[in-house]
Amino acid sequence: MKTAFRFLLTLLLGFAPFAARPALPISGTFINLAYQDVRNKYTNPQYFDNTDPALWQRKVEELQKMGIKYIVLMEIANEGKAFYPSTFMPHAYLDGRLSPVETIVNEADKLGMKVFMSTGWAESQDDNIRDPKIVNKQLHIMEEAAAIFGKHASFYGWYLPVEDCLCPILSEHAVKAVNSLAEHARKLTPGKKIMISPYGIVSSDFLNPDYEKNLSKLKVDIIAYQDEIGCVREDFPLVRLRENWAHLREIHNRNHIAMWANCELFTWQNAPNDRNSALIPAAFPRVLSQLCIATQAGVENVISFTVCGLWEPKDSQFQLGQPLWSKLTAADYADWYSGSGRWGLLEASMCGILRNSAVQATINGNEKLKALIDGNTAIETTNDSRWVSFPKGHHEITIDLGSTCSIEKVMVRMLNFHKIGIDFPEKFYLYTSSDGTNYQLAQIKDTPVNPNNSLDAWIDAAMLDAHGNARYLRLAFNAPSTVMIDEIFVNPLLVR
Repeated sequence: MKTAFRFLLTLLLGFAPFAARPALPISGTFINLAYQDVRNKYTNPQYFDNTDPALWQRKVEELQKMGIKYIVLMEIANEGKAFYPSTFMPHAYLDGRLSPVETIVNEADKLGMKVFMSTGWAESQDDNIRDPKIVNKQLHIMEEAAAIFGKHASFYGWYLPVEDCLCPILSEHAVKAVNSLAEHARKLTPGKKIMISPYGIVSSDFLNPDYEKNLSKLKVDIIAYQDEIGCVREDFPLVRLRENWAHLREIHNRNHIAMWANCELFTWQNAPNDRNSALIPAAFPRVLSQLCIATQAGVENVISFTVCGLWEPKDSQFQLGQPLWSKLTAADYADWYSGSGRWGLLEASMCGILRNSAVQATINGNEKLKALIDGNTAIETTNDSRWVSFPKGHHEITIDLGSTCSIEKVMVRMLNFHKIGIDFPEKFYLYTSSDGTNYQLAQIKDTPVNPNNSLDAWIDAAMLDAHGNARYLRLAFNAPSTVMIDEIFVNPLLVR
């Protein structure tokens, strides 16, 4: 069980915020009610009613079953129409029907979930926070929302859609816009949490004294930083993400604002960061690495933009999302969450708490290949010297364990970066032998495949079972292009 796995690792590792430990799950998600552009192709019906109460009742139930505790409403109005029973804007839903915001809040009440209410959009996703008319309309929306929803059990706080850039530092006008809304929110709803979710950490100037100075001025309770991995600001963004979270953790340790991760679960169907390109689910191993990195940095919670339409339960009555892959990726997450499949060991390897039982073995007599059983794993970049590269063609790797022992599981960690021709082999062939001469075929195993691979680099693992006694292992594969492997774990073990 995943719970038992987490409990075991907690006992091993303690609660130190920087210790390697199992990854936090996704505990919150944004809900985007407005179809804005092609990015929403698989998350919001473009040509069909997106305000039906039955749709949102079911979606909230699905989220709760996924382990989601926090719902963040990205907007409760758009282009002059309200998704709640506003008195000063026309409604974006049919007369006589419960509004989508009411439906979501009511369902969250029933299920014990927590809702962050939005204050936007005053006009659209491109609200100009320097415009006094925009700010005044946001305040008006807040006043109505507080009056309608403020007494609900699920009303947890406010999400302020003031998504200004932290590049290179948060601007003074953004600080003022946030604090103006925050001050009004505290008067209307004392004690409720206030959250923002800025972007731009990839271009942040953390060493500029004004960076921390401006963040410290914010009168908010939570900053949920967009991790920008889905936005693909560079070829290997997971490398810099480790550094970014470390800088932010230091800053937050000196201030009194909770640090959350806004983990991007998406990649792009066509061009990245283009409003004419649809968001589609990223391969789950990439997401798992994001969760591990954020957890190791000491974030308090992980939320996401967005779960609906990226991860869709296979039995959903209302199936949004990219056909097939949104359901398969949701199943991957569910397996990880419950402790099924290869995910627990892959997670442990990403957290640096997986030991290779074969580190005393020898391999092929090839000095380069010894790196495959040295216990040292790489990160998501081709510049990491711990990767061993295999060119296109047939390859065989023979491991001599030194003595006959019981072989249960073999885990092969690989890098996928299809964009530059680094791919997984289609299959691995595992053979065992007692004498090094006569080999028996133990298993043929397909490697993990995900077609949403045009932009991202990620690490995944093939898990093979031997279930027998042997001294020698032989791993054979045909490389369709370059294959990069950092470690072949034989009987992998969890360690401190």
